[in-house]
Amino acid sequence: MPLSKMPVLLTLDDVATTLRSTRKAIYVMVERGQLPGVIRIGRRVLVDRDDLLRWLDQKRTPSLEEF
Repeated sequence: MPLSKMPVLLTLDDVATTLRSTRKAIYVMVERGQLPGVIRIGRRVLVDRDDLLRWLDQKRTPSLEEF
């Protein structure tokens, strides 16, 4: 899914797809406090898209062209 078409709040399935991970691994990250932008609404757990994308940008390794 193109980033511009992603909803503002992502489900954990959306996050797992974005991170190319499993839903279970995402739940573990949420419980450990390792994932930014987590919002709990009742029993639902959602993640703020912009917080997740900023976090990913900070985590990425610069390419050789960026040096």
